[in-house]
Amino acid sequence: MKGRIIFATGNENKLREIREILGDLSRDIISMKEAGFEDDIIEDGNSFEENALIKVRTIGEAFPDDIIIADDSGLCIDAWNGEPGIYSARYLGEDTPYTEKNNTILSKMKDVPEKERGAQFVCAAAAHLPDGSDFTVRGVIEGRIGYEIAGEGGFGYDPIFYVEKYKCTTAEMSPEQKNEISHRGKAMRLMREELVKRLGDV
Repeated sequence: MKGRIIFATGNENKLREIREILGDLSRDIISMKEAGFEDDIIEDGNSFEENALIKVRTIGEAFPDDIIIADDSGLCIDAWNGEPGIYSARYLGEDTPYTEKNNTILSKMKDVPEKERGAQFVCAAAAHLPDGSDFTVRGVIEGRIGYEIAGEGGFGYDPIFYVEKYKCTTAEMSPEQKNEISHRGKAMRLMREELVKRLGDV
């Protein structure tokens, strides 16, 4: 009997995106909470990759027969030397609403000229396999910080992340369009390719 894919998140929006992107795999995709894992994981790595590996290795100890996948992602603003980066979820406090986080960034960036408003969404995804091995992949989308909150879709920093090619923020895209170009979409497609390469029938 095949094991499951346990995705290390409690974020329902993120889990929905993962299920949409990896939906053609034959294993059930469940959250760590659905698997019964509710311990706090201390993400004290110095990079997106290190934090993602900490998560999958920790959960993998509890569920050795399953594939564990985690991602660590964030917004990297060029004018801020890549910040908030790995601290994106904790920027202004983990419990601070993203409307407040986004408005604070827009306020601090209000005098920054357009050519210096470049930003990236970065997603590092890690997998821990039943044989004890693990690996990481990375997806990046280039954009810039917009001038106002725009769009009702997506979550997190999507309403201020403007993609020039599409003339809109990632919060203004359909879920299908966003998954096609997003940092998480790119990372998860690379993840899928690597899982199939290593395991064959997933």
